[in-house]
Amino acid sequence: MRKVENEKIGRRRVVYVLLSILVAAGIWLYADLTSGPNGTPQTQTREFLEIPIEYLYESTLTDRGLMLVDEDTDRTIDLELKGTRWLISSLDRSHIRVTASLYDVTSAGVQRVNYVVSFTDSRFGNNAIQRENASFGMATVNISELYSRTIDVSCELVGGVADTYSAGQVELSHTEVEVRGLQEDINPISYAKVTLDIGANAVETVSRDLELQYYDENGRILDKSGIYSSVETVRATLPVFVTKELHLAVDFIDAPGCRARNTEYVIEPQTIAVTGDATRLKDVETLKLSPAYNLLELGTTASENYTTTNYPIILPDGCTNVSGVTRAALRIRFKDMTSATISTENISWLNLPEGKRVELLTDSLAVKVFGTEADVAALTGEDIAVTVDLDDYSAASGTYTIPAEVTVNKGDVGISGLYQIQVTIREGGEEPPPEEEAGPEDVEAAAPAGEDAQTGGTP
Repeated sequence: MRKVENEKIGRRRVVYVLLSILVAAGIWLYADLTSGPNGTPQTQTREFLEIPIEYLYESTLTDRGLMLVDEDTDRTIDLELKGTRWLISSLDRSHIRVTASLYDVTSAGVQRVNYVVSFTDSRFGNNAIQRENASFGMATVNISELYSRTIDVSCELVGGVADTYSAGQVELSHTEVEVRGLQEDINPISYAKVTLDIGANAVETVSRDLELQYYDENGRILDKSGIYSSVETVRATLPVFVTKELHLAVDFIDAPGCRARNTEYVIEPQTIAVTGDATRLKDVETLKLSPAYNLLELGTTASENYTTTNYPIILPDGCTNVSGVTRAALRIRFKDMTSATISTENISWLNLPEGKRVELLTDSLAVKVFGTEADVAALTGEDIAVTVDLDDYSAASGTYTIPAEVTVNKGDVGISGLYQIQVTIREGGEEPPPEEEAGPEDVEAAAPAGEDAQTGGTP
């Protein structure tokens, strides 16, 4: 038993010894990479060749009529960097960024500008890596004045439109542009061109932003490097047109007793031929005449004759009336329409003033109604309700003629005329006077206010 325990203890000691050796080796390696004798940091230098120089604010040169020329301009730099052995060994050239600002350059000529070395990884910042040496102290740049010219822009069209469609002329947002650059780069340019591909069967207007391509006088494509244009792209638009037959239509304004379903009508002409932008007319099949037709204008009796109303034909924007017809006629009549006068005793009031009582002097009211023969024939006086609102008479006493509201609670029937009821308003304690025979004035007060007046109907 003791022998087994001794073996276990021996194995543990071996493990502890190995771990101690590894820890010691790690500490030694870390100290060797980061520190020198007496605990001072141990540094090492490393050379990085042909690091690209990035020139900032180059666009500001163009605004000043200047440009950066590759000739005599430093594009790369050799650097010797210093840092701890640990950091310098892990530094990659992709972490190094060299930038030079052109913001303060205001004149042409070969000049020298300062550059800055920085790192894309924060581990190497805050002077952890320092510049020990460089192939030059300041970057040399060659700044030249820009030469400018104005050239024409054309468009090459590729593809075609579908059958029954037609295309207009290509429209360009810019028909000429200003190009700037070195004179030797600008002089060969004869014109600029964009290419618009509309596909094999275009059925709607095509519009795209296209890049400029430059050509010499022999039609050869030129290299765009070193050429600056006043615009980056040019918008090319090809209008595609279609000719369609549009049906003319009109909306109707219904009213009680006057419904579109009870009409017969025709619009002349029924259709017109219109040509216009295919995109605008893509889902258009009907052209509405305006304004909507109010069916109360047809009257309250049937007629064998049609009523005619003329409408101007107003086309969608950008469309042309190929038919040449500029006005349309709506001919309409009711299929079934009649009117009648029906008396009702169904008279009541609303909003009786507190402490008052009301006596109706109008016992029966003759109401003129209209609608289909079936609806009108089915009406009785019990189907017609007459109501007066006493809300504005809370402080009144005496006899008044008050406007009445007439409603029909059966069928689809309209009411012609304005109506009024004569009432007497008394204090609550008064006894009503003895009834007297109705005189001519009372009969007149119970009649409609006018044959031609109407509520919810037409005369």
